[in-house]
Amino acid sequence: MTAGNGGDAAGERDAEAPGDGERDADSGTATEGDAWALPDDVDAVRAALVEWYEADHRDYPWRRTDDAYEILVSEVMSQQTQLDRVVDAWADFLDEWPDVDALAAADRGDVVGFWTSHSLGYNNRAKYLHEAAQQVVSEHDGEFPATPDGLQELMGVGPYTANAVASFAFNQGDAVVDTNVKRVLYRAFDVPDDDDAFEAAASELMPAGESRVWNNAIMELGGVACEKTPSCDEAGCPWRTWCHAYETGDFTAPDVPTQPSFEGSRRQFRGRVVNVLGEHGELALDELGPRIRVDYVPGEADGDGGAGGTYGRDWLHGLLADLDDDGLVDLRTDGDQVTAHLAR
Repeated sequence: MTAGNGGDAAGERDAEAPGDGERDADSGTATEGDAWALPDDVDAVRAALVEWYEADHRDYPWRRTDDAYEILVSEVMSQQTQLDRVVDAWADFLDEWPDVDALAAADRGDVVGFWTSHSLGYNNRAKYLHEAAQQVVSEHDGEFPATPDGLQELMGVGPYTANAVASFAFNQGDAVVDTNVKRVLYRAFDVPDDDDAFEAAASELMPAGESRVWNNAIMELGGVACEKTPSCDEAGCPWRTWCHAYETGDFTAPDVPTQPSFEGSRRQFRGRVVNVLGEHGELALDELGPRIRVDYVPGEADGDGGAGGTYGRDWLHGLLADLDDDGLVDLRTDGDQVTAHLAR
């Protein structure tokens, strides 16, 4: 599915093979001891993600339609192509060929020429898109199949693209599993790096009959909050309460073999302290802490954020002491109460 329906930091999605549009998933083999489980309150996990997505998400034009033709065009264009180019190209393409009948009747050379002039990658994708449109018209009376299996009968439409169209046009797709979703599941729920495990976790998480909003939401999460270098608090990740990586500070993933240098570092949290104090003024430690980390424990005097430990006042006071030494923050103690504000 396109980065417009989620996507990664590069603003493009995993491509299906340029030859026939289909790609087999890499096979994975589970090893003994790869036990994992979703949180007990899985309904709360689902609700949190959907609410986060519906409150604010990237607004791509193909997200505002359930027209299968328009969605198919966006999916094919977005295969390893930057979305900045896709947005304009998608609009231009629909101006030229506004529906599947228009595209089916077009000269193939014109379609391929459009693809080349808009730098959309492999010309075979234009060829197969044109052939798929002809199939829809000649074999399906101009109506797209509504299921992933039916859509895969179209030329150049592999399992990934078929599931995208079934999800976003007909709300009949399966749970998406791509590089971004694997990263999310691996970090959030400690799902092992195994294709069967990822498929099982993704399927169990997706609410029945909600593939449109769910697949959009989980891909959005991977695209704006759980990128290779994640932005957990800045993006307001809705799964921080349950997230294994957020708890442990280990943000490696199948496509991130080494720990990202910034997320979870003292430098990052120092920056958050400055931003929060700049917005709210003077705050007591237990007022400031939850604004810095969602898992801050108010009243926890000895929480220093060590391995397996909690993030409490000792951890926060250490950050503030560093900032005080640097002349950025002033600390004030009144009995047992410690407050902080930006240095003036």
